[in-house]
Amino acid sequence: MTTDTSKGQAAKADFEQRIGRRTGGGEHDSALPPPTGLRAVAGRGHVTLEWDPVDGAVGYLVHRSLDSSGPFEPVDHGGNDVLAVPHSPYVDTSGERDQDHWYAVAALSEVTRVGPLSDPVVAAASGGGDASVGLTVKAGRVVGTLQRPWRPMIGCEHLSLMLSEDQVGGRTIGPELREALRRMHGELGIETVRAHAILCDDLGVYREVDGEPVHDFTGVDRVYDTLLDLGLRPVVELSYMPHDLALDASKTVFAYDGIISPPRDWDRWADLVTALTAHLVDRYGIEEVRDRWSFEVWNEANLDVFWSGSEDDYLKLYDVTVAAVRKVDERLVVGGPSSAAAQWVESLLEHAAESGAPVDFVSTHTYGSPPLDLRPILARHGRADAKIWWTEWGPGSQHFHLVGDSVFSATFLLDGMASSMGRIEALSHWVASDHFEELGRPQKLSHGGFGLLTVGNLRKPRWWALALLERLGESQLEVSAVGDGAEGLVSALAARDDDGVGILVWNSSLDQSRMPYDELLAREVTLTVDGLAEGRYTVRHWRVDEEHSNVFATWRALGGADRDWPEGDEWERLAAADGLAEMEPPRTLDVADGAVTVSFTLPQPGISFLEVRPVQ
Repeated sequence: MTTDTSKGQAAKADFEQRIGRRTGGGEHDSALPPPTGLRAVAGRGHVTLEWDPVDGAVGYLVHRSLDSSGPFEPVDHGGNDVLAVPHSPYVDTSGERDQDHWYAVAALSEVTRVGPLSDPVVAAASGGGDASVGLTVKAGRVVGTLQRPWRPMIGCEHLSLMLSEDQVGGRTIGPELREALRRMHGELGIETVRAHAILCDDLGVYREVDGEPVHDFTGVDRVYDTLLDLGLRPVVELSYMPHDLALDASKTVFAYDGIISPPRDWDRWADLVTALTAHLVDRYGIEEVRDRWSFEVWNEANLDVFWSGSEDDYLKLYDVTVAAVRKVDERLVVGGPSSAAAQWVESLLEHAAESGAPVDFVSTHTYGSPPLDLRPILARHGRADAKIWWTEWGPGSQHFHLVGDSVFSATFLLDGMASSMGRIEALSHWVASDHFEELGRPQKLSHGGFGLLTVGNLRKPRWWALALLERLGESQLEVSAVGDGAEGLVSALAARDDDGVGILVWNSSLDQSRMPYDELLAREVTLTVDGLAEGRYTVRHWRVDEEHSNVFATWRALGGADRDWPEGDEWERLAAADGLAEMEPPRTLDVADGAVTVSFTLPQPGISFLEVRPVQ
């Protein structure tokens, strides 16, 4: 299947016009009280806010004003989606430096339910001053098993693209996308893939002949056989509507014309879902499908661009669809609402309590902020047993936005994954590869694609974020921090394996206006690993920043800013530079009082990964 440039441009214009229109999900009652204990700590180039948590809150919305009496407006950190965050601390780097700003915070019981503001506090980010942070890792204090919310799931373009023999940038799409997914499993430990459009007409699952339904799952078989050969399993997102089953087949999304209409015949829709589910069970086995697959109902039906029906129509779709899946086996895993911007979770649970529809997992999406904490919503509805899956998440929801190719996106991923540990079962990065054609195929190598890997399967900075998280050991260690920006601007995770300690340190904020390097936000870090046995230790240090482990810096050096695609031997030169940059030769240090200490400069945005291992 080919998608020409003009079709992509038309799809992009249509998508941008409709993406912001949401269905239902209006204001609700039951606002929570404001947070107490709000405190602001001013530092060089930033203000860090902390507050006491509010029982029942899914998140908090930080507001700012130039005057204590207001008006207070939400701080817009540029993520183009939900601005609320799940917890403090909140680091604001977006205000004018050496200028007093008043801050207040509201608690949210649900993403559309914003409570009253707290009492305001004042602070001013400075234009100078100290720029040092001290970190201490306690090698003997295990705080638990390191949680890995990136492993359960990754997003991908519609999976039929794995079979494409078309080319982009001189690279054949299908083999490269398959190799990208193979790397997700082999190098990042990822288990399942969520993608759109398994029911679209390019796979021919449904047509009507002489007014009668005809099901054909041979195209689905080719897709899922390929995926399983890569070591991965699908999240079967049941979308979009086959042409012959659509109430209004003219309602479409994306350059590949996914039909977003409700079915014109609900019984035939149910029969299709049951037939597909039964076919998958017959082909792959009930234990395989029950224990390792799942079924999600539609994609972002709360946006007009993805669902031409109403909220009630979606809730009917949910009931009919999960009943059709469970008709095959009562133990198959089903869920939704697969909504945009953290909406409709409460609506689905309220509806399911009345209809009796099962909800094994709640799924929703957000961009530009760490995922909110949905546990209070589940607790309110007596559904603490349901899994929480954020089935799309990333630094930005805008197609072709250069945040996707930036080091900023790498530190953003670390913030989100660290925030999610222990409260979310799956945080699915959207997506694996820049082989992606929702609004048209890539027109150049560096185009701000959603992928962890470029066309050509070069690793972006945000690939390294997940790769370094995966590199950490199983036993998470206690980490403490002091200094300007500690535990806010500068964050750290540490974990131990059988013979050493790994420490991941990063310097970040949510503020996308600071996406390029900001010298004021760089920090001098002193890292001490305490509680080591006496002896000598090797310390190795890898970096990800604008000049290290950043294939786009190499591409710019080759003149890529003025060209669309590599030429001649440039693909090979880029592949040779596609590695994790290790600093000076490894150092060998003697333990002093049970500790080793190293110092380094940490840019913003920037990542350092250090390993401390005994000399053998």
